[in-house]
Amino acid sequence: MSTFDIDYTLGIFPILFKYIDITISMAVISAAIALIIAILIAVITTYKIKLLTQLCDLYISFFRGTPLLVQLYLLYFGLPQILPIFSNLDAYTASIAGLALHFSAYMAESIRGAISSIDKGQFEAANSLGMTRTQTFSYIVLPQAIRVAIPSLMNNFIDIIKSTSLAFTLGVPEIMAKAQIEASSSYKYFESFLAVAIVYWVIVVTFTYFQRKVETRLNKAY
Repeated sequence: MSTFDIDYTLGIFPILFKYIDITISMAVISAAIALIIAILIAVITTYKIKLLTQLCDLYISFFRGTPLLVQLYLLYFGLPQILPIFSNLDAYTASIAGLALHFSAYMAESIRGAISSIDKGQFEAANSLGMTRTQTFSYIVLPQAIRVAIPSLMNNFIDIIKSTSLAFTLGVPEIMAKAQIEASSSYKYFESFLAVAIVYWVIVVTFTYFQRKVETRLNKAY
């Protein structure tokens, strides 16, 4: 029976730290893209734009109803076979695209729900002042909706951070991939995966702290 190797566990942290930038960059970039897509979908579904609303509903249903890992495989391995233009798609870009598409479906529902929570009287007041629908949404509705949706959106971002661990299945050299390599070469699976779990935990706790700070700041006026 092997014993827990504390020295090995401590020694693997510097190795994992070298790849944190890849994990964080994937999470931040995919979250930014997902937020843009989510806002567009939320606007379309809120104002019930013909045809586009049905397409958005199908989009949300697909990306919420299928596993993220399957979506990553479809993008990286399947899409180039159907559309050769994507044959040069690298694993890092495919991972970002997969994460963005997947979580935009969840973010869209959060933003749509936040928009629905805005008092209808504010729409009427803006209309009486002669504001266009675009101005009303941009200057009155969206800022309030984002404040309401912040907790849910930040939870989505934390989920994105944890989901970047799936990128190693496409060959992206992020912290989970490095932990897998180290575990396979040393056979110290518990130590390796405990170390990577702690790294993810620290990252999530750090962003959760900033989440609370942002929520407190945004809620001061209320």
